[in-house]
Amino acid sequence: MNQSTSASAPASSPGHAPTHVDSEARLDALAELSQRLLASARARGADQAEVSCSEETGLNVNVRMGEVETVESSRDRGLALTVYFGQRKGSASTADIEPASIEATIEQAIAIARYTEEDPYAGLADAVRMADPAALPELDLWHPWDIDAERAIEIGRTCEQAGRETDALIENSDGASVGSGTSLGVYANSHGFIGRERSTQHSLGCALIAGRGEGMQRDGWYSIALAADELQGAAAIGRKAAQRAVSRLAPRQIATGSYPVLFAAEVARSLIGHLLGAVSGGAVYRRASFLVDSVGTRLFPEWFSLQEQPFLPRGFRSASFDAEGVATRESPLVSAGVLQRYLLSSYSARRLGLQSTGNAGGVHNLSIGSNAGDFDAMLRGMGRGLLVTELMGQGVNTITGDYSRGAAGFWVEDGRIQHPVDGITIAGNLKSMFAAIEAVGSDTDTRSHVRTGSILVGRMTVAGEG
Repeated sequence: MNQSTSASAPASSPGHAPTHVDSEARLDALAELSQRLLASARARGADQAEVSCSEETGLNVNVRMGEVETVESSRDRGLALTVYFGQRKGSASTADIEPASIEATIEQAIAIARYTEEDPYAGLADAVRMADPAALPELDLWHPWDIDAERAIEIGRTCEQAGRETDALIENSDGASVGSGTSLGVYANSHGFIGRERSTQHSLGCALIAGRGEGMQRDGWYSIALAADELQGAAAIGRKAAQRAVSRLAPRQIATGSYPVLFAAEVARSLIGHLLGAVSGGAVYRRASFLVDSVGTRLFPEWFSLQEQPFLPRGFRSASFDAEGVATRESPLVSAGVLQRYLLSSYSARRLGLQSTGNAGGVHNLSIGSNAGDFDAMLRGMGRGLLVTELMGQGVNTITGDYSRGAAGFWVEDGRIQHPVDGITIAGNLKSMFAAIEAVGSDTDTRSHVRTGSILVGRMTVAGEG
């Protein structure tokens, strides 16, 4: 067994999360530290400054073939300071919050700013865009799990054993993992904004190997949630991992051709991820996106919609303010198939002559509207084609939209899965793929901040044999 502990601050009980009272006290301490840093920067001549302070705890356990492989307990702190002298910017960070280290961090940020060229777009987000700390909604993100290493090991063993006992074809295991973490954060700037955040995240997963020799196949399953009582049961995860691994045995090739492709919900979110990358402000102002000048353009079918939901209770990316303190808001990204906006920080917005959309740091929960039934209904609707359950490689060109990735999954005939396939490549262009989406299922995968069901693309090039 390997054990590791990372700690830049003393942990009162390794593997135990801070309580509600503890977390409030720690946030108070981080807020006080942020204020000291801002005051020090202003006293040394900075026109503007911003600081992020964080504190995280974690427990992660890995079990393989019934034996404990790793136990990791961590507690980390860090801070990042940015100062502006006019429109010259300097940033520095440290994981050590001892006075001498903090002093060195301030001096480093100031030194960098003084020797940096002016950037006409640099500076804090506009003060009028700041969220109101007194009016922030409760997002229900804080659910510490009172779990220690012994209990985590027990859960991991239960998960793996259930999977190994599910089918005699399970010959080996890549193991089960249990994780639990807490995150406390404060963002403050010289506008007077101080934002406090706290959240938890817990996970349980298992990966198993079916068959033997060259015929082995690996697959797994996992659950992730902000509250431990929302995790799928350990035995159920193990059994599903086993079923998925066994279902992939004896894959066959398919003929190269053009077919409908159904992306299972757990991989469908990658398509939305490519969209998010293409509409991010940084990609757009650099003109490194295939969606430059596309706001107001129909990219998807008329029934298709994407809604950003920053106030979703227990959402993985729920937040009342973004990484610059700008108030978030619920709004469509795509409505009636038409791209409504880009994802902009204050800097990218200035570069484009627009306003921040409250997306410094990324998108805050995205829900994709469904126009079809559950997974079985999606298979029946496709009739004949390829079901993709795994994607490999990074063959996506964000400038042209060209798409080519390795894939594995199942061949479908008459709306039913016939046999597994692997060693294939699927290809197209993202613009064409978006326009060719025929259905989004109601089988929504909620294990991500991008919440989507399976997605059926009407036609893609599939390279198999011959």
